[in-house]
Amino acid sequence: MIAIVDYGAGNVRSVSNAIAKLGHQATVTSEPGEVANAKAIIVPGVGSAADAMANLRALKLAESIKQWIAEGRPFLGVCIGLQILLTVSEEGGWCECLGIIPGRVRRLPRGLKVPHMGWNQVKQKVSHPVFDGIPDGASFYFLHSYYVEPADRSLVIGETEYGIPVCSVIAAGNLIATQFHPEKSGETGLKIYENFIRLATAHIYQ
Repeated sequence: MIAIVDYGAGNVRSVSNAIAKLGHQATVTSEPGEVANAKAIIVPGVGSAADAMANLRALKLAESIKQWIAEGRPFLGVCIGLQILLTVSEEGGWCECLGIIPGRVRRLPRGLKVPHMGWNQVKQKVSHPVFDGIPDGASFYFLHSYYVEPADRSLVIGETEYGIPVCSVIAAGNLIATQFHPEKSGETGLKIYENFIRLATAHIYQ
């Protein structure tokens, strides 16, 4: 079972529809028990990191997600689902996040149009199976005002130019996360989900 984590800030319907379009079933849930019993989880998100973290803690999902990732199980984060993995976010007054990936979430620099909204290219910094079948420089849909700055730059496998180089994809073991929204990115975005599900399935049957 693929679990799409619903914590009141996620773009869950669009993600669920994308997974269904690929011929897979996903369960939308806010129950820690269902998350723990899933084979792979997707944490989407729109809005602010502070609100997302407050909701995750209230639903007792924050610890479930941390344990899931610590166990090396397949995880995909999208937009806020990426940002909350970092140590702290400037959004909402230095909000403490999950602290899974050391680093911080910063506001896009002054002088740039904020939010960064629309299509932009992703430069593949590292060859990774999540990019299988996706050309380098392919465009995806972005909608965000903050960006992640991991302390370990080797985790950045995709980067996007928006006034500055912005981390747009990270990977660490079975953890993958994107700043863009694959579910809003047409066939190329669907390929991201397809590749993640293939990688998750391979992990399950190792």
